[in-house]
Amino acid sequence: MKKGMLAPVLLFCVGLFSLIKGGDWFVDGATGFARRFRLPELLIGATVVSIGTTLPEVMVSTTSALSGHSEISYGNAIGSVICNTALIAAISIAVRPGKVEPRTLRTPVLFFFAAAAVYCITAYTTGYFSRPIGILLLSVFGIYLIVTVLQMKNAPQPSLPQQTAPPVSLGHLLFLLVLGAALIAAGAHLLVDNGTLIAQALGVPESAIALTMVALGTSLPELATAVTSLLKGHSDLSLGNVIGANLFNLVLVCGMSVTLAPFHVPQSAVIAGMNSSLVFEIPVMLGVMLLLTLPALLRGRLSRLQGIALLAIYAAFCTVQFTL
Repeated sequence: MKKGMLAPVLLFCVGLFSLIKGGDWFVDGATGFARRFRLPELLIGATVVSIGTTLPEVMVSTTSALSGHSEISYGNAIGSVICNTALIAAISIAVRPGKVEPRTLRTPVLFFFAAAAVYCITAYTTGYFSRPIGILLLSVFGIYLIVTVLQMKNAPQPSLPQQTAPPVSLGHLLFLLVLGAALIAAGAHLLVDNGTLIAQALGVPESAIALTMVALGTSLPELATAVTSLLKGHSDLSLGNVIGANLFNLVLVCGMSVTLAPFHVPQSAVIAGMNSSLVFEIPVMLGVMLLLTLPALLRGRLSRLQGIALLAIYAAFCTVQFTL
């Protein structure tokens, strides 16, 4: 190992530990809320948990946009959706496939594809993400939160087993959520910064870093939450978190970046004489989300084969990115 690389590698490991511990506490707090207020875990995952785990993307993309690196902001949003779906959700499905509740899933999926439509129309027609587009995306975020909160209030209360232990106080649950989110954000920050330094030292191009290393780094909170949720037997929380986080990547992460610093669709690579973002990255983003959500909505269940197919797509996506 090169002498100058010791500090980035050590900080990378500290970030990884922070993510694991933060994910543990964050999931405990979120599931505690679901039990306390008798709410479906998928709804909690698609709102409270998704906002917490999307904070690193918001910070990275906003900072990138303001500093003039729109390719990082734009690539991070698309790359994070692909990573969340074809890696994180795929791992959850491959390890523990099973039934899902289509009614609970319908709202975040509908809002995601509505936001994706705005995103695609803008990218394929004008190619310029203006401030009004950013405000529109942020408005979709606000409407989604209102609709979901109303859904939560009207959701049928699930029958829960009789608790033998005394209920955890609301203050303790809030403490777990806040401390878990802070550790997750700090861990993701250390991983992204030092992972990028390591990648640059290995000669990886910036466009590939944006769509893979940075996207993976800022998606690590979702991965930490997904793995912790699986280990604790809360697979619905994991799926809700991934779909909610994907929506927030388009409406909150991109919306905030565009509102603060409008930008043209960056062209980091070319495929058949066309911008790779338009002919490869956006289609992959839409394709993996359709592969994840359509079977769940139509059949009410997810299969192990689905998870394996998504993982194969992610491996192919990363391979192509590093060869462009």
